[in-house]
Amino acid sequence: MNILVGCKVVPEEQDIVVDGSGLLDFSKASPKISPFDLNAIQAAVDIKQSVDGVNIKAISISGKYLENTKIKKDILSRGVDELNIVMNDDYENLLPHDTAEIFKFAAQNIGFDLIICADSSADLFAAQVGMRVGALLGIPTINCVNKILSIDSQSATITVQRELEDEIEELELSLPALICVSTDINVPTIPGMKAVLAASKKPINILQANYELNDMVKLEEVKSPKKRDRLKIISQSDNEESMAEFISNFKKALK
Repeated sequence: MNILVGCKVVPEEQDIVVDGSGLLDFSKASPKISPFDLNAIQAAVDIKQSVDGVNIKAISISGKYLENTKIKKDILSRGVDELNIVMNDDYENLLPHDTAEIFKFAAQNIGFDLIICADSSADLFAAQVGMRVGALLGIPTINCVNKILSIDSQSATITVQRELEDEIEELELSLPALICVSTDINVPTIPGMKAVLAASKKPINILQANYELNDMVKLEEVKSPKKRDRLKIISQSDNEESMAEFISNFKKALK
């Protein structure tokens, strides 16, 4: 059973510099695995521990970040059996529609029974890629999964749970399928020294997508919101007059 896991490399937040105009400078930011993808990797590892014959293959799409040996070893040290990368300078700041197209290409070339993605990424937080990939591949797809209940190899199905606002759903999907997992699904394990040393012996495959970016939507710039001084207005009562005043001040603050 082949499980593909989406693994995005993002800049370390604390290394991002904001210049005077509000633009973000990523030049000194170290790469790291998107924290939400750590949950996706752990979900695949948990399946491998309970189901025989599971092989975990990570897919990562990016630019110069994937030249970093440390980040590739970090991915492989977390229980992944092999890493597949699609690297191109133009893929550094992809938007979801382009990422999904490249991911679809990679998945079709590698082969899969199950794809696990995070619900979103730590940088754009668009929450689109996983669902788009499932649609492009034409396979059963579901998001917000907070528990994997069972996998039946004989009937080729996976049963999952997701918690909505006012109900809990248990859903059975026919394999191949794609699930997007939430951060509630597990607590990612920190790799031990043995896993870190073993990572250097695992295969890294480089895929060539030959994909032309869709210029329908372009990312022009990423800016930090302008800092605003606090109004220092404190409501100390819950009567109707105070609540009306609070609502009025709140509306002014949003303008």
